[in-house]
Amino acid sequence: MSKFNTTNTMKTVNKSGHVAYAMADKPKLVTQVLTSFFNEEKYYGDNSNELIATAKAIIKSDAHFVANLARYARKEMHLRSVSHALATLLAHETEGKPYTKEVIADVVERPDDITEIMACYLNMYGKPIANGLKKALAAALGKFNEYQIAKYNGGNKAVKFKDILKLTHVKPINDEQDKIFSEIINDTLPVAERWETELSAKGNTKEVWENLIDGNKLGYMAMLRNLRNIINAAPANIDKVYAKLADKEQVLKSKQLPFRFYAAYAEVAKLPNAGTKVLDVLETAIQYSVENMPKLSGTTVIAIDTSGSMSSSISNKSTVRCVDIARLLAVMASHICDNAIVYSFDTSIHKMQISTRGGIIQTAQSIMNCGGGTNLSLPLREIYQNEIKADRFLMFSDNEINYRYEYTCQTLADKYRQTINSNLWVHAIDLQGYGTQQFIGSKTNIIAGWNEKIFEFIALAEEGIDTQVKRIENYL
Repeated sequence: MSKFNTTNTMKTVNKSGHVAYAMADKPKLVTQVLTSFFNEEKYYGDNSNELIATAKAIIKSDAHFVANLARYARKEMHLRSVSHALATLLAHETEGKPYTKEVIADVVERPDDITEIMACYLNMYGKPIANGLKKALAAALGKFNEYQIAKYNGGNKAVKFKDILKLTHVKPINDEQDKIFSEIINDTLPVAERWETELSAKGNTKEVWENLIDGNKLGYMAMLRNLRNIINAAPANIDKVYAKLADKEQVLKSKQLPFRFYAAYAEVAKLPNAGTKVLDVLETAIQYSVENMPKLSGTTVIAIDTSGSMSSSISNKSTVRCVDIARLLAVMASHICDNAIVYSFDTSIHKMQISTRGGIIQTAQSIMNCGGGTNLSLPLREIYQNEIKADRFLMFSDNEINYRYEYTCQTLADKYRQTINSNLWVHAIDLQGYGTQQFIGSKTNIIAGWNEKIFEFIALAEEGIDTQVKRIENYL
């Protein structure tokens, strides 16, 4: 029987001081980037500086990979701040400079991406500003019309569009752009009609919401994030909101991360006047995420980490916790399995009854959050001792084991393969990117991220076709 831990076997300690395996730079950076709102605290602290250090090391030898990762994070995983940080780093580092133009072009999807990237550069490096970045941001500004720029103009921001024009010395390419630039410089840019300005000027009233809804002034994200306020205002045309939220084309176009629906559901469910219709609407919307995904054949064991280290929120502005994402993604995963056996664990383990006919969000909410220590060995020990034959093992966790045990997680995986099923695949879904791993070797797949796109790499990895790191290497 050949050994399974045939690649990186270098032991280290994790953030909690317990044994773990060190990660190679590329998978380490992927886990750090795809589970980060940059400069945000996590349970074991903000790892933004570690992320930058890892990215710098890779840029020296493979700047193209970091360039691809910046674009992948923004375009596929819909993460803004961390893509801004990577774009900034590439613009500053010598080896990354040749990729600045193309990365900025892809990362800038909204006008305020431009001001955010410039602010990021000034915060990290100050002046002088890299010429390549100035040219790239100037070119990106030319993609947007007067209304789009006006929509994101003003506010209490350190860097405004006026600053971009002064710092980049961009020249207008036609009369229309000359007019826009003059309006920016002279502070005469027309105020864009936005739902925020109308709501601020006229108040959070039934009539205002009715006008915003009838005037089609609310985008999908605005509806989702303001759903509680809309319901409380009780506009007569609220069914138009529900119709839009449940429209498949609108859902997919909106690029919302699954936990956005979870957060909206949690808020709305507290309202005594919400009713069941809106909850059904949100459930319908999230069902589209897994509707067309290929099934995972055979038996899949799904393990959900509900320990204390999973209890921190993913950003200072969010009520969504890491454990909420773990529960939600795990239930979504169970809906694409032929046969799923689901456990939640911390210092003890609990078998969950998950019905594929039940609602994804409501089922995720029903999973206990115990908040104890993190004994990652428990799910593997459970299926090993009870001789449960599984084709794959999915772990949704921050991978921060902090519980002493007789065998390492990898040792248990090896013992399971030796005695029960030699073809067991272990897919470790990293939800916090602390930079270490618990599983190594062949038939081991490290994945990171907070949306349903992570599921793509389960079947593909098992078929030897694609992994997350390989996808990013070949992304563009």
